[in-house]
Amino acid sequence: MTKTHKPSFLSRIITVTKQSLRGEADFDYTSGNIRKAVILLAIPMVLEMMMESVFALVDLYFVGHLENSSFAIQTVGLTESVLTIIYSLAIGLSMAATAVVARRIGEKDPTKAAKAGMQAVIISLAVNAIISFFGFIYATEILMLMGASEDAALHGTAFMQIMMAGSSSIVLLFLINGIFRGAGNAAIAMKSLWIANICNIILCPILINGLGPIPAFGLTGAAIATTTGRTIGVFYQAYHLFNGRGILKIIGSYFIPDWKQIKAIVKVAAPGILQFVIASCSWIFLAKLVAETGGDHGSAGYQTALRIMMFFILPAWGLSNAAATLVGQNLGAKQVDRAVKSVMQTAKYNVIFMASIMVITLICAEYIAAFFTNDVLVQSIAVEAIRIMSLGYIFYGIGMVLISTFNGAGDTWTPTWINFFGFWLFQIPMAYVLAKVLKMGPTGVFMAIPIAETAITIAGYILFKKGKWKTIQV
Repeated sequence: MTKTHKPSFLSRIITVTKQSLRGEADFDYTSGNIRKAVILLAIPMVLEMMMESVFALVDLYFVGHLENSSFAIQTVGLTESVLTIIYSLAIGLSMAATAVVARRIGEKDPTKAAKAGMQAVIISLAVNAIISFFGFIYATEILMLMGASEDAALHGTAFMQIMMAGSSSIVLLFLINGIFRGAGNAAIAMKSLWIANICNIILCPILINGLGPIPAFGLTGAAIATTTGRTIGVFYQAYHLFNGRGILKIIGSYFIPDWKQIKAIVKVAAPGILQFVIASCSWIFLAKLVAETGGDHGSAGYQTALRIMMFFILPAWGLSNAAATLVGQNLGAKQVDRAVKSVMQTAKYNVIFMASIMVITLICAEYIAAFFTNDVLVQSIAVEAIRIMSLGYIFYGIGMVLISTFNGAGDTWTPTWINFFGFWLFQIPMAYVLAKVLKMGPTGVFMAIPIAETAITIAGYILFKKGKWKTIQV
């Protein structure tokens, strides 16, 4: 009688990691081991969001070593803050696409899933065209409205114009990745961001500093590199979307507007977009408040800290996205208890991750800030901001999973109301009082962020336990 050996824990982890990076297109997320399902989705999603955060960090690193680096850093940061409105459109539509596609896949109807995804693409391109047009025309005025000085705004106008003109690549990158995630193929989403970032990392130093016959474009070169990298990533996505080998089979007729389908997607996406617009506009207000109370160096320090924070938070967001796919597919398969267990397992992993990151950022804040800028004043403000904001990391991690749960179920109104009350009626007034009334300046703004995020997480958990999200139809 031969004795079978059970694989060790390490070998099982390595096997699942390889499966997740390859992309297990045939894996059924509505049955089997929940931990394996979370890991299969989470690993590529975490790596995907890490790559999205790398875009801003690469730009920040190279422009942070230019002459007038405080202007350059401020421009990159303020432009990213404005682009969060584009991100809101992209993320809102991406969430809707993930929810609808995941629900149809859970119902074993990939044809309707594919059609819904393409209708979301039509909506995104139409809406983004309007936003990017006005962003391009009024680039200088927008930067000044955000609190940049006239010199800083003029210095950064070309950067913002290029970023706004190429913003359709941002929308498509998020949206198509949302379609892949809903279908359970998170590996393609991850690989598209890897390709986009590799291109950006290669192009950034060349276009910023020049190489051979290629002139040095300075700050503008960062915008050209980032937009080019994202566009290449979109071409990679499109190849895999249309090659007919995946679970989603795309045909030309899916691009003919189906107003009933568009209305259904907008119904889910509109509050999702509003949800992130509310959050994004609050960050814009905070950026303006820091610029007004801390000047160009205060603004540059805050933007540096914010980019670093987003680098660590986006992977956690990627992990939380696993909850959205699992909730959507399991609700579609009428597996409500399994959906709940998936959420709790994902939250557990996110807490472990964010607690680790909190310790790292508290200890290494000076070294991290010094790596991205050689301006001592900018460094000191960035260090303070990093340490204060990192105190809420564990709550950020739980809150992101809860928000993804609501969105994955198609209950996009619940997190919209949470964001409205949490950001606009709590965080912004608190930041204003601390910064201006109590004369704490940028420090008051930094403190308002973890306090508000903690309150938002508590509200999200209460509503999660009430369970309205389990009954939503999409």
